[in-house]
Amino acid sequence: MAHSLVPDQDDVNIDLGRFIHENSYAREKKELTIGNVKVDVLSKKDGYLMVGEVKKTSKYIESAKMQLAYYLLELKRHGLEGTGVLMFPKERKRIEITLDDELIKELEKIENEILRICYAPYPEEPNKINFCKNCGYNEFCWA
Repeated sequence: MAHSLVPDQDDVNIDLGRFIHENSYAREKKELTIGNVKVDVLSKKDGYLMVGEVKKTSKYIESAKMQLAYYLLELKRHGLEGTGVLMFPKERKRIEITLDDELIKELEKIENEILRICYAPYPEEPNKINFCKNCGYNEFCWA
C-alpha cells in the first residue's frame, strides 16, 4: 500500500470479503473514509462513535483487533472518540475493542516498524507464513 500496490482484485478471498461486507449489516451506515482509514460500519451509540469492522471469520482475530484499534487511534488523532466492534456475520459474533494507553503504545511501536520497512531502499526477502496462502498480494512475493 505504501508503494501504491493493490492486491489482486480477482482473488477469491477479496471477492468473498467484498460480498460479506456489501451484504451484511444493511441497516448500518457503511464505508466511511477518514484520512487513510476506510471504516466498514459507523454508528452513534450513547454519544460515542461505534466503529465496526466486518470480517469473514474470527480465525485471524488478533490482526483484526489491531486493524480496528488502529482505526480508533486514527479517529482519536482527528479529535473523534469511539469504540470498536469486530463483526463476524457468518459466525453471528461481535467483539468489542476499546482503545487504551497500552494498546496505543503497541500500535505506535508497530507503526514505527511499518515505516522502517516502507522506507527501506529494498524489500526484505519474503518469508512464507500462514497468511501467505490467503493473501491478495501473494503474487508479488512468490511470482
